[in-house]
Amino acid sequence: MSEAGEETNPPKDRKAGGFVRTLKGRALRLLSQREHSRHELERKLQAFEEAPGELTQALDFLQAKGFINEQRVVESLVNRRANKLGASRVRQELQAKGLPAEAIAQAVQDLRNTELARAREVWRKKFGAEPQDSTERAKQIRFLVSRGFAPEVVRRVVAGAEDA
Repeated sequence: MSEAGEETNPPKDRKAGGFVRTLKGRALRLLSQREHSRHELERKLQAFEEAPGELTQALDFLQAKGFINEQRVVESLVNRRANKLGASRVRQELQAKGLPAEAIAQAVQDLRNTELARAREVWRKKFGAEPQDSTERAKQIRFLVSRGFAPEVVRRVVAGAEDA
């Protein structure tokens, strides 16, 4: 404490103006940055819960008001990541967010329909030319597989095969 009896380091749950951040406020701040699933919010806000059930109650309120929407989370992630990643990798990211299995399955099915075109575009941006030797071919294959594209799609893209 300083000489005047004031704290030099305010608690982490207080803003500069002296207001205490509530769980709802923290959740709304996170949601204003990007869409979050309920599972993500629970994980991020768990440390700030003071009374049992307080976090659940706050998230129930936000979900009832439409601030938390699992379908919007799916759509947002697919829109952000699909042009760079394959369906497998997008599925992993959706699962990590704790989203419903049926929503994930539908999103992945939709992505599989465009996987070849998306893989070609990613490949074109990164490499732009067919591999000259086996080392370069392996490098291109590893790159596309690490991005989550299906092995058959990767084979077709690296081989330069056209749509069958």
